[in-house]
Amino acid sequence: MTTNTQASTGPVWDWAAGHGPVTGALSATTGCLAVATTGAATGMPPGWALTIGAAGAIGHTISSLRERLSTRTIAMRSASWLIGAGWTTWAMTTGPLTWAAIGSLATIGVGMGAAARSTLLYEEARELEAIAQAERQVARELSAERRAIAAEWVDRVQRVCNITLRILAVEIWPTGTGFTIDAELPPGGTTYDRIAQHSAALSADARLPHGCTAVASQGVHQGRVLIDVTTVNVLSEERTYPSDYRPLSIYTGIPWGYRTNAEEICVYLREQCALVVGPTGSGKTNMVHVVLAGFARTTDVLTWVIDLNAGSAGLSWVRPALDANGAPVDGVRPGIDWLASTYEEAVLMLDAALAVGLRRKVAYQDLMAERNTDQLPISAKIPQIMLVIDEGAEILTSTDRRMKDLAKKILEVIRMLRAMGIRTVLTALGATGSVLGNLMIRREAKARVCLTGGEVEGMDLSKVFPGSRGLKVDQAPFKGAGFMGTPESTAALFKNWRILPNQIRDIVLATSDMHPTLDDISRKAAGDAYASRWDPDRTAWMRDTTRTPATDAPAQTAGSTGALNLSALRNEAAEPQTDADALAREFMAQIDAQFGTTREPGQTKDQGPQGLNLSALRDDAGAGPEWLPSAISAIYAAGSEGMKPAAVADAVGRGRESVRKALKAAAERGELIYRDRGPHSVYVHPDHA
Repeated sequence: MTTNTQASTGPVWDWAAGHGPVTGALSATTGCLAVATTGAATGMPPGWALTIGAAGAIGHTISSLRERLSTRTIAMRSASWLIGAGWTTWAMTTGPLTWAAIGSLATIGVGMGAAARSTLLYEEARELEAIAQAERQVARELSAERRAIAAEWVDRVQRVCNITLRILAVEIWPTGTGFTIDAELPPGGTTYDRIAQHSAALSADARLPHGCTAVASQGVHQGRVLIDVTTVNVLSEERTYPSDYRPLSIYTGIPWGYRTNAEEICVYLREQCALVVGPTGSGKTNMVHVVLAGFARTTDVLTWVIDLNAGSAGLSWVRPALDANGAPVDGVRPGIDWLASTYEEAVLMLDAALAVGLRRKVAYQDLMAERNTDQLPISAKIPQIMLVIDEGAEILTSTDRRMKDLAKKILEVIRMLRAMGIRTVLTALGATGSVLGNLMIRREAKARVCLTGGEVEGMDLSKVFPGSRGLKVDQAPFKGAGFMGTPESTAALFKNWRILPNQIRDIVLATSDMHPTLDDISRKAAGDAYASRWDPDRTAWMRDTTRTPATDAPAQTAGSTGALNLSALRNEAAEPQTDADALAREFMAQIDAQFGTTREPGQTKDQGPQGLNLSALRDDAGAGPEWLPSAISAIYAAGSEGMKPAAVADAVGRGRESVRKALKAAAERGELIYRDRGPHSVYVHPDHA
């Protein structure tokens, strides 16, 4: 049998709730009436009511003192008990059911309610005033701390920089790791650079811990300066990559690390390229993984990776999505969209990128006209392609013929495909003129990272961040720490997160459904090279633990093509040395001794015989005329002063016009640096730039 229970729609009483002014007064008066009536009927002595009332008054006084209530509240509560006890005693004597007794009890109840309401409001106001007083005390203490900081730094800047500041505000960082000073510069054309160049001196004068700095930057206008002072070294501790893998976008920024104030720093790469510089042991490989992790979380980016060092930068992001046979794992997509570990695969990737960019320029004209923009609208349907090239800066400066072919394609991608949503992230081993001498890198890679790890050699921060002052390598002696600058954020100390292989696998699995797919127009332009990139035969090297991609191709023998088996084209370190090899080397030595009269390009007559003039040992493609090496050597010998084109022409014995053309082409390739000084213009070697 089923019983239907109908919910009551009447008022609901909360019996656990405390009494208010009305219910408290009603409860007290009805209680007094009940006691008086019962006492009169049973003949209870009237003095008991007074005794109970006095005990209640004493008890409430003690409890109110413990609660630190006001004297007004304590008096009201005690008086309520005594008045109620007095009325009960009188009513028991004269009769509680008379109109006089009931009327007087009602009057007492109204008085109790009004007094209770008044004291309640008073206690609330008293409590709010106490809170406000505490807040004012904290504000006074904080204001005093800020005033002390302001006075201290006014004296310090005057002492170190000989500049008198007028400090307008001091903001304490919520993280508790430092503060920012907002100051007005003195009149007379003083700029913030005057303070920025004394960053190290200010830090030393303030006795800041190692890894903490005082960095000056631009204020809201040119007459203001912001001084960020770090007091806690957050760079010394190791922090793992955040486990919050929420989706990102190329437009909203991608976090690459955190500043000394513990805030994340993001890069915006829709139109910019990026450059990551770091010597061996500085944490550059970990930084590459942080970059790939950020791209894996974006919903409008596909990542293509070129790493000619056996593809090590991208393997961890691919293997979780492939089984032992190279077949895709159900429901899992690689963290990167393409991985090239060999020269041949890199050529396919770069050719596909160029084909995609050129095709997009034509196919999406209507879409760009509809959106009224000259840039391709990037979205999950038309994703941006980010080319991450490990040690790509070294590829651009290599003299090897095959690397020069790759460099030419990389520069074409950088130069031509910005509007079509194809950008690059290049890494380099050092911040030297030979690496950063290429104008295209300096112009397009506006987001720059320089990991130092305490390394001093080959870390010229002025080449990575020209115009920035007060940056010193010894400020970031920790692995994974260095300097980072973007168009949105000036160059300053930062550190990237530590990311481990097991976390890379977690990111691949967690972000698998976030990755976009290449749009149909771009996929058709990329062709079969892109469509078959994950075929088992092209990914076999990822599962072969006995060989690396660099040794997969069989060595060419002398008899295979009928050509000379030249040692310049072999990897002799990988081949066993036999008696026949020794005999061949002795035979070649005898030939060189008797017939070695042909000079290599750039070799003078005084240098003597150098052996056969083998084309395998030269790089004629795009290297300029044969006298150019001698000209570059002369410019190198001139040091930082450089040489005028006329002086170079006299040194090599060539016409000035041809020399100017050759030197200009060498500067465009990054082999020289041109300093425009009008009639005194010179060419300088990158190592002396």
